[in-house]
Amino acid sequence: MSYTTLRQPQGVPVSYVNLIREALIAELIAINDYYKQIVNTDIKELKEILQHIMEEEKRHYGMFLQLIRKYDPEQYGKYIEADKDVKISTNIKLSNHDSKMQNQIILNNIRDDIKSELEAVVLYEQHISMIPINEIRDVFKEVTADEKEHIEELTSVLLKLDKDSYGPISK
Repeated sequence: MSYTTLRQPQGVPVSYVNLIREALIAELIAINDYYKQIVNTDIKELKEILQHIMEEEKRHYGMFLQLIRKYDPEQYGKYIEADKDVKISTNIKLSNHDSKMQNQIILNNIRDDIKSELEAVVLYEQHISMIPINEIRDVFKEVTADEKEHIEELTSVLLKLDKDSYGPISK
């Protein structure tokens, strides 16, 4: 996971796939922000509008992640592995926890974790493109592969815990 500043991506995207990763980061920030607003207002009409916008942001997340899986074969392989390895019940009901606020915190924290992993991939792939020493590049490549695995594992958990759809990616 990368060390991040609030809302400031790390690294400079040196590939179109990393530009898509930055788009994923933006969608995760938007989802979390809308969720916080939904939980913190009692105005029914506003909740409905914010819910609609948040659902579209989740669909955007799914669309972008599907593109990354298509154009980054390593990420796709990590998706296949995570799909087999992540064991968490789809029957878990977050509402059994303390409150709606607790549910928000759990889902937002997972999305923040995914955001950090995406930032790490962008940053480390930037480093790989700049470092001429194979041994150093190989370590960065191995760590980057692990970060991609973390993205898929966390996304698998998110899809199983969040009742909403994330567009074309499946639960």
